[in-house]
Amino acid sequence: MRGARFDDRGSLIRWTEAVGEGPTRVYVHGLGALSTVYHAHVAAHPVLAGRRSLFVDLPGHGISDRPADFAYTLEDHADALAAALDEADASGAEVVGHSMGGAVAIVLAHRRPDLVSRLVITEGNLDPHPPVSEASSGIAGHSEEEFVHGGGYARVLERVGPAWAATMRLADPLALHRSAVGLVRGTRPTMRRMLMEAPVDRVYLQGAHSGALPGHDELEAAGVRVLTVPDAGHNVMFDNTPAFVRAVAAEERDRSLVPGGEARREPRS
Repeated sequence: MRGARFDDRGSLIRWTEAVGEGPTRVYVHGLGALSTVYHAHVAAHPVLAGRRSLFVDLPGHGISDRPADFAYTLEDHADALAAALDEADASGAEVVGHSMGGAVAIVLAHRRPDLVSRLVITEGNLDPHPPVSEASSGIAGHSEEEFVHGGGYARVLERVGPAWAATMRLADPLALHRSAVGLVRGTRPTMRRMLMEAPVDRVYLQGAHSGALPGHDELEAAGVRVLTVPDAGHNVMFDNTPAFVRAVAAEERDRSLVPGGEARREPRS
């Protein structure tokens, strides 16, 4: 386990690391999750094994510190992630981000382009004010006091189901709420705009069960490869691991991830 300071108090963002060759791959989890749980099985796949891999837990999550005076905005998370990559000497990394971690990865590429050579975003938040759910808006719909001290955290854990609750229990309630509020608030420019303008290779994965991706054509016109993953919902890395691995390995350049190699595009709006 390694760590890097991300605030004036000396709080540490921590990660575990698999040694290997080539450009570093950095895996970043979503809201209330952990990077190893969501991505270790992917990095160990024979197609991807042998690459140096970092599994970073964002502030307030997993093994990283959870200071009470930290704002936990997307920019704050991105700056903390940058501190980890600086400490790990991992410039020019391939950053694989899921959900909120995808948004953080996009902001990182915008603020510290020297650290990112490629983005693989899995259903990452691209716009502020997402639809109400138990993730960002559902948590942010509580006041901070109600969520942390008034039973909101416990109610959310009951509703999200045992799989997500298993990792969400390891997140600090205050950090979880502030991170959700940051997702709803978004960034300026928006994460979508940052992704469209990033001068790196960009892949966006959408689970077929999640429906059409808003702004699909606009993203592709900007050079983002939008790939629909069959038999998958929000957690593509669990629902269709082989397709996810192919995308991370950059084996699917011009076709979507359909068994047999037949082309499939996201429905156009």
